[in-house]
Amino acid sequence: MKLVIVTSVGDFQKEILRLFKKANIENFSSSDIEGFKNNTSVLMESQWFSGEKLSNASDLFFSFTEDKHIDTLFDLIKAFNANLETNNPIRAIVVPVERFI
Repeated sequence: MKLVIVTSVGDFQKEILRLFKKANIENFSSSDIEGFKNNTSVLMESQWFSGEKLSNASDLFFSFTEDKHIDTLFDLIKAFNANLETNNPIRAIVVPVERFI
């Protein structure tokens, strides 16, 4: 068993749910998060009270699941990212789980 963590901009929420379903990952959790890019030029140019939003509505999904499902999910994410027209790919990582109850 491993922990897979997936992050994306909020616009891809439905797509990620579809990818999880296709990968047979039935049990997962999600959370709304704020995504930031540490772009120095943008941060330096913005005024303290400019009203500019430097973050993006993002989503975080995670699931404790089997390797075979994670392999399928990664293949699906790679295919999805290959056809993106934006610079906001879906990101995913896998963390090994040493023990669980």
